[in-house]
Amino acid sequence: MNNEDTKFLKNLLYSEDNDHFIREIENITNPLFLHIISANYNWNNGLDVPQAILDNPYCDFGTGLLLFYIADGYRLLESQDIVLNSPLEDWKEFLINLYKKLLDVDFSTRSISFTPPVTKIQIFKLKKSNISIPDLLINKSPGNEEEIPTL
Repeated sequence: MNNEDTKFLKNLLYSEDNDHFIREIENITNPLFLHIISANYNWNNGLDVPQAILDNPYCDFGTGLLLFYIADGYRLLESQDIVLNSPLEDWKEFLINLYKKLLDVDFSTRSISFTPPVTKIQIFKLKKSNISIPDLLINKSPGNEEEIPTL
């Protein structure tokens, strides 16, 4: 990634115009850019940007998995009831739709690897409580490991 790319991504991430941010995301054709934005996004600013990233046809499976864990998808793996009974409707809808998209592998590419931040003990406990948890949600995703700069 060159300095111009870094500057472009920083400007987006620090933009105060959310509509502009989303329009720019819709035009991004580089899956790595979407991944870097996802890793650096301030989730206190809401779910509109992560949703725009997921809706982008260039969003990679590894980016979807990254978003799943940043959005506290682990909680869904522990107990779907916790999520389904949550009063946070936007978060619940985002997480459930993302979960389905991941299970369907509804992504155009699988070129960016992401390793879920779960320990062997957590995986054991998840599998013990729910043997049907798909491995693709708890194992490293296929693709290349990319260095993600902090912007």
